[in-house]
Amino acid sequence: MSWTVSTIILVVGASIYLLLIAYIVYSLLRENRDPEITLAWVLGLTLLPFFGLILYLNFGRNFRKIKIFSRKGLTDLVRIEEISQNQIEDLSSITSNESDYLAKSNIIKLLLNNSKAVLTARNQVQILQNGDATFAAILDDLEKAQHHIHLEYYIYEDDDIGNRIKQVLIEKARQGLEVKLIIDAIGSWGLGSRFLKDLRKNGIEVGIFMPVRFPLVANKINYRNHRKIIVVDGKIGFVGGLNIADRYIHGTPELGIWRDTHLKIQGDAVQSLQTIFITDWYFITKHYLSGAHYFPLHEIRDQLLVQVTSSGPDSDWSNIMQAYFTAITTAEKNIYISTPYFIPNESILTALKTAALSGVDVKLILPGNSDVRTTWYSSISYVEELLMAGVDVYIYRDGFNHGKIMMVDDVFTSIGTANMDGRSFNKNFEVNALIYDRETARQMRDSFMNDISHSDKVYLQEFLTRPRKQKIKESFCRVLGPLY
Repeated sequence: MSWTVSTIILVVGASIYLLLIAYIVYSLLRENRDPEITLAWVLGLTLLPFFGLILYLNFGRNFRKIKIFSRKGLTDLVRIEEISQNQIEDLSSITSNESDYLAKSNIIKLLLNNSKAVLTARNQVQILQNGDATFAAILDDLEKAQHHIHLEYYIYEDDDIGNRIKQVLIEKARQGLEVKLIIDAIGSWGLGSRFLKDLRKNGIEVGIFMPVRFPLVANKINYRNHRKIIVVDGKIGFVGGLNIADRYIHGTPELGIWRDTHLKIQGDAVQSLQTIFITDWYFITKHYLSGAHYFPLHEIRDQLLVQVTSSGPDSDWSNIMQAYFTAITTAEKNIYISTPYFIPNESILTALKTAALSGVDVKLILPGNSDVRTTWYSSISYVEELLMAGVDVYIYRDGFNHGKIMMVDDVFTSIGTANMDGRSFNKNFEVNALIYDRETARQMRDSFMNDISHSDKVYLQEFLTRPRKQKIKESFCRVLGPLY
């Protein structure tokens, strides 16, 4: 039997493909990831020929292991590492006068070790609820800027609020201020070249995080910069859940008003936000920003402990996930969580159920609808076992609750960009502010309870009667969860 050239090419191609799949499966097994993630990728690669390979190349590679992203060696990071090591050794003296903080010193030590997140003491914070209050505060401080403005956003849209901020940035650049903007290539995909060209021609430097030129073969498309940071003159910082887009003010027809929480910081913790921005700017441009003017002296004397921690593929650890886990497992009285995307790993899920079974008051607010429907179904799939463990679950009904907040024992508060899902834990570049303060926790508790008043409590017996069709969707989306 003679083989045609096309048959030989087909056989050789198929053999190469099978060898490639075998090598990837072997590599997956060697990486020792979570078993469910490994199994999901193995099934995808074997049951979805070619399409599974494309998915893996785009979304499956573990860049924390490969070390493609690295921030080691930068001068300011070396300095911060030295400070954090000193604080680890001297933590008891930092918090010796505050028994409340000593109860959470394990979280403080964890973040000093896993992310070198310096504990700062002289701070003021202002909690900003929803788009109107957040953007009013941002615009006011941008207009007052005197030396530099640094912005870093996952989503920046060419709409009303986007253009209002753009005009302020242009005015400040024309006045001679340094203005730098980082946007994520995927999150800000719709930001047109004309918009960016207008910024640049007016003296604003724009850095694009991880440009994607060929989506089907862009092997880092799945690793996105989800951070939302503003630093003004090195003295004022903003961080939280709101991107720059009109929907955070007016909502959308499909989801209604977007409920969200942001934070304004003044004081020492702003230096941590500045360091994160400088690190990301260097990663994008290979230009290192140095100088004392980026870390000026300030006049804040209020004693309020804040740690700003970042996480992402540039870290050896899942820093924010570990902070969440430690806060949950060491809680003694209460745990209050609001997150728009709830796809916990086994550690977080077990920690929440164990806390509730141990008598801790655990309350969780989930959105009644979502901008990512598959993620919503996946989130709902966890509700039954949480209810059985005694977790109080609430479904927010007045719009889309997009806030990412956690309060523990009326003294610990986390506000930031990280959702409670695998993407935020392992793939995205995130940033959270962790505040150790009773007054801040009280304010956030009041806000949380107000959100509960706009939510429907889920009862186990009623939940079990939901339609079979929905249960099937939940189960299917939960299986896909590790791949998101």
